[in-house]
Amino acid sequence: FFFLQPSALEQHSGRYLSHLHLISSDIAFLSIMSSCKNLDGKFTVESASCKYTDDAIIADYSYETTVVEGNVVKPSTTKMQFKTERKVGKTGVMLVGLGGNNGCTCVAGALANKLNITWETKEGTQKPNYWGSLLMASTVKLGNDRTGNSVYTPMHNMLPLLDPNDIVWGGWDINGTNLGDAMKRSKVLDIDLQNKLYPLMKDIKPLPSIYFPDFIAANQGERADNVLTGTKQEQMDQIRKDIRDFKSSNSLDQVILLWTANTERFSAVEEGVNDTAENILSSIEMGEAEVSASTVFAVASILEGTTFINGSPQNTFVPGVIELARQKKVFIAGDDFKSGQTKMKSVMVDFLVSAGIKPVSIVSYNHLGNNDGKNLSAPSQFRSKEISKSNVVDDMVASNRILFEEDEHPDHVVVIKYVPYVADSKRAMDEYTSEIFMGGKNTIVMHNTCEDSLLATPLIYDLVILGELCRRVQIKKDGEGEDWESFHPVLSLLSYMLKAPLVPNGAPVVNALFTQRCAVVNLMRACLGLAPDNHMTLEHRFESTLAALGEVGNDGPASKKMKLG
Repeated sequence: FFFLQPSALEQHSGRYLSHLHLISSDIAFLSIMSSCKNLDGKFTVESASCKYTDDAIIADYSYETTVVEGNVVKPSTTKMQFKTERKVGKTGVMLVGLGGNNGCTCVAGALANKLNITWETKEGTQKPNYWGSLLMASTVKLGNDRTGNSVYTPMHNMLPLLDPNDIVWGGWDINGTNLGDAMKRSKVLDIDLQNKLYPLMKDIKPLPSIYFPDFIAANQGERADNVLTGTKQEQMDQIRKDIRDFKSSNSLDQVILLWTANTERFSAVEEGVNDTAENILSSIEMGEAEVSASTVFAVASILEGTTFINGSPQNTFVPGVIELARQKKVFIAGDDFKSGQTKMKSVMVDFLVSAGIKPVSIVSYNHLGNNDGKNLSAPSQFRSKEISKSNVVDDMVASNRILFEEDEHPDHVVVIKYVPYVADSKRAMDEYTSEIFMGGKNTIVMHNTCEDSLLATPLIYDLVILGELCRRVQIKKDGEGEDWESFHPVLSLLSYMLKAPLVPNGAPVVNALFTQRCAVVNLMRACLGLAPDNHMTLEHRFESTLAALGEVGNDGPASKKMKLG
């Protein structure tokens, strides 16, 4: 193979050719490769299916699915409308664990971006960015131009979205260190950036938080100098007051709570304690021991009508909390940030199974030295993390009965060790052993150095931005009245960012990463009356359609180089 520059072709033909037949011992083809174009500015959909008003975007949409009944397959179409409010209200985010590595890095990153603070490293001048954020740093294919070139746009350009630069930050922590010193303690950001941010963060102090020692590792006791006192009911009442005060003092339209604090042990789900909404409220009032701090925060958030997102693996959302969220029609989402090793696993296993390769053994090892690793060194807290990490392959395995029998699963082992020296620079090592053609074996070994908080922090932005968007989107199905319907209170659309996605009762759990991403992208397209994106690209697969594109593109080049093979 070799490449021929367009200028050389122009000298001979005066324009680009879609195919050039060369006479030689073999027949070869010279083909133009379509280029990608980027649309950075705002765009408008011109379609009878999409209407813009001052307040909303209203789109007609045909939701097409396929129903399988025994051996009969039936296409199904549901006509509906999407309504998306255009105004993004002033939003505050309260982090539980504000002074931890994730919390202070989250605030620091938003400040650096908002104020465009640059800093020096040995590699030179660094500029702030939101890299690692699905919504702020990735693009989606919007469509094709008239010559068949793919046109991409930033995902945050699709709909009116919350800008993390505009978020008002606050929250709680069991440790009272101000955010400037917490940032220095975390050792996540470069020192020059820390020095520039310190004056902006030293006066931000977390509110006193809830501390139930039985639910987190005993080694966290030395940090707990900023805690609430009183009964569980009194502590929940104080959290509710904190939310109201934060909202009013900052003139906010809405508040979102997000747990980025310590991993707790699992709570026992007990009849009469946390199995119903009524019982969980009663249990908090009675001070039941099996009600965790994260559950108290979730209940307080729901009672205040604010979305609650759980970024840790414990079962914060016991049945009573989910029932309460449904009763109050308040959004909840969880569990556990999916940032490094597990995100790679959800890609790798999807690839293997989709390729017809059978993974039979998955062994995952981690060591890290931040406070998260210290807390996870306790067996009960590690068990919470082990559960969330281990279930990530289940849906992909279940999708292929050629490879796996019913109830057959790969051997899957997860190990986490605390090594203080490596601090926030987590090491993850994975071995994937698979069975391949005719009894063969294939082994893939991967080493991943994860800057833990720098991978997790963009997920916090994404969870908040997408959670806020869901509040402004409603649907109305044809023939089912005039009332608009909001999303189910359990926001499964946020699954892309989470290891153990919480889904409504009866809904399937999806862990495959790109399937989760497609759900977000196609939901945004539906809000604009656009069909789901697909990769058929029929316009590039037939002589007639390629010829038609060539006619349109005769007036200018479609790519910078052409490949001869």
